[in-house]
Amino acid sequence: MRIIPRYDETDKGGIVHNSVYSIYWEIARTELLRANGLAYSDLEKSGVFFVVAELGVKFRRPATYDEPCLITATCSEVTAAKVVHRYKMVREVDQILIAEGFTMLACVDTAGKIRRVPEFMYPSEDENLKS
Repeated sequence: MRIIPRYDETDKGGIVHNSVYSIYWEIARTELLRANGLAYSDLEKSGVFFVVAELGVKFRRPATYDEPCLITATCSEVTAAKVVHRYKMVREVDQILIAEGFTMLACVDTAGKIRRVPEFMYPSEDENLKS
């Protein structure tokens, strides 16, 4: 997915603030889910919620205001109660790596208690989930 950092996401030097990457990761995984035929709202209606249990970002180069970037999200692991996504963000113009990271999401019910990830969310053996 393509993202163009906005002014309010940057510091005085025009560099994207570190706190914004968690938002970028969420946008990317939401679009990954949508690309695979499902929306978070559909899951929530069925009583399935995902909460961020871990989040990581490794900064390689600064992302700057108004500089288009591309983010790739990959679902790298699905277990009984968690889903792990990996992310790569590159500058669109030259494909230079800006940042990479991951999120681990816990699957919970409406009361916030751990529940099993629904079977339909497991990728098949030959399926590679990317956006």
